[in-house]
Amino acid sequence: MIKFIQQYLHTVALALGLIISLALGVLSFSGAAIAQQKADPAFQKMMQGGFKAEGIAGLDRIQQDETQAFCSDVDFANGNSKAATAKRETIQKLNMAEIQLPSDFIYIGDWKKGEAIAQSGRGATWTDSAKTPVGGGCYNCHEINKKEISYGNIGPSLWNYGKTRGYSKQIMVYTWNRISNSKAYNACSNMPRFAHFKLLNEKQIQDVMALLLDPQSPVNQ
Repeated sequence: MIKFIQQYLHTVALALGLIISLALGVLSFSGAAIAQQKADPAFQKMMQGGFKAEGIAGLDRIQQDETQAFCSDVDFANGNSKAATAKRETIQKLNMAEIQLPSDFIYIGDWKKGEAIAQSGRGATWTDSAKTPVGGGCYNCHEINKKEISYGNIGPSLWNYGKTRGYSKQIMVYTWNRISNSKAYNACSNMPRFAHFKLLNEKQIQDVMALLLDPQSPVNQ
């Protein structure tokens, strides 16, 4: 009986060792694969050949900045190591530092225009011109106005945004920052960096702010 137990424990130990080895191998392979892709001329050639400039969409769009490169390394970006945590904090500080507050110190614009911007997903594609107004596409990820029956749920509901949170200066600044560059708070946020990529201008952000924070907006009724 004792011999059987010893053999059983030995088998379990071997199995656990194999599982741990495989797991470490997968992590190592993932990191090595990303590094190899960056240095592999064939991969880079494939990337360049797989895309072409068309209209206002240039090949510069496939060149990652520091934030995008960090978030593309999914295992590292989502990890809890000291290195990953420090890098996340660095990325967030970099994005926070580039946010510009409204030049006229006015945060709230026209909520009706803000609703139109939130509804629109147009702009910035190769079929658009440089003069095409860019929409926020906010309903793609958020519930905003209860009257709208079609919306995404990747992001939180924004219904009663101001009514729930209040209309303090702190909330104004936080909301402005979130719309401008959400990665200042979450390095790998799914939310577009609207100001960073010049998708929305200052006036448009003010109008979206009004949709969320004007007490007269239907969002806050």
